[in-house]
Amino acid sequence: MRVAAAVLTALLISGSAFAQGADSLSCGLFKAESRRDGQFTFWTVARGAEKMTEKGVLRGAPKFECLDNAALVLEVTFATGSATFAVYFPDGSDLSYGRQQVDHRGNRWVLPIQAKPHVPTAFRAAFDYHCKMDMPLNPIPAASRADCVR
Repeated sequence: MRVAAAVLTALLISGSAFAQGADSLSCGLFKAESRRDGQFTFWTVARGAEKMTEKGVLRGAPKFECLDNAALVLEVTFATGSATFAVYFPDGSDLSYGRQQVDHRGNRWVLPIQAKPHVPTAFRAAFDYHCKMDMPLNPIPAASRADCVR
């Protein structure tokens, strides 16, 4: 019984050590890292000297992807079920959407057509675009509809 109590005490004391894990990705100017500590996951995106760190209770680890060895894609799914998609570009710009607004078909990301003017010109061909989000406050220009995938 004493051995079992000692083992249980040791597990409780070092529980956070067993819950920790780390993941990282380097992509052009970017370095992305995540680690878990207890119920929280921390993730950091660094672009040169600029560094952004977030934390949350997630369903799994953040997913990092390198696009054209220059732009960083980040997907995060929170324990509540909501999810975000962000892409960071080397020029300092970035885009962020709710994950339900973005599709992933094969090996390509499909963004709302309204995102296209905000994607740096060098990266516009790296994405496909959909026309599912035609909203009164953010309408789809008629000339842009030809660029939408079905």
